Amino acid sequence: MIEISPSKVVQIIFQAREGRVAEAELSAFIDNLNEDEQAHLIALAWVGRGAFEAEEFAEAVATARRERTTPTESYLRGMPHLAENLEAGLDAMGVDVDGEEEDLL
Repeated sequence: MIEISPSKVVQIIFQAREGRVAEAELSAFIDNLNEDEQAHLIALAWVGRGAFEAEEFAEAVATARRERTTPTESYLRGMPHLAENLEAGLDAMGVDVDGEEEDLL
């Protein structure tokens, strides 16, 4: 089970798409997530980019916790295609975010 709300992930996706304009806000938003949410966010990105399958999500979360060496916000900001990876991860996990996207528009 994913332990970060879809609305938080959608917020991160929108901020990541804004690039340098929202870089500080994106970093602060991710930094303010608790450790579980950060690990699940990284796991979603990994599932989205194909490093793990949706069925391996628990393993991805455990790996994110175990292998954390840099602040999560730095790691994710350095990830190419972060927004797309998170979208694909949510989709792979069967999470519908249509309502959350509409709330941000």
